[in-house]
Amino acid sequence: MTDNKMLEDIVREVLKSMAGAPQAAAPATAAKAGLCPERDYPLASKRPELLKTPTGKSLADITLDKILNGEVKSEDVRITPETLRMQAEIADGVGRYQFANNLRRAAELVAIPDARVLEIYNAMRPYRSTKQELLAIAEELEVKYNAKINAAFVREAAEVYERRNRLRAD
Repeated sequence: MTDNKMLEDIVREVLKSMAGAPQAAAPATAAKAGLCPERDYPLASKRPELLKTPTGKSLADITLDKILNGEVKSEDVRITPETLRMQAEIADGVGRYQFANNLRRAAELVAIPDARVLEIYNAMRPYRSTKQELLAIAEELEVKYNAKINAAFVREAAEVYERRNRLRAD
């Protein structure tokens, strides 16, 4: 019994560290909360009421017993866009603007299937795509996934690749 308790404490600490660096609720909640790094970071210990999984579970709902008996599954502990946006707000609050922007891009990517993210990653490597293919990816990101920040990033990459001769030649 003591070993299970110790293992559960370790799992909880890992989840807290993951949640402190992201894990949360809805943007409306975050906006109302007016997150402040000194008061609210790490979110897992200072604002656990804001933390929800993609399936709606709270941090307290994730225990070793529930993992072992199958009540908590991998989809219950994936990061949410809201978590990433809240963490971006915290990063902005300490002047880490580039990191905050990276978190916002990641928040958009959560909605895109993993296999498609890998395909896009490979397409964006130098000499792998034409400008038109990159622009089509940007359009897909914006229209299909509402990933406007990432779409702008791909469009910018297409322009830079064109200037530097890094596009695939047909």
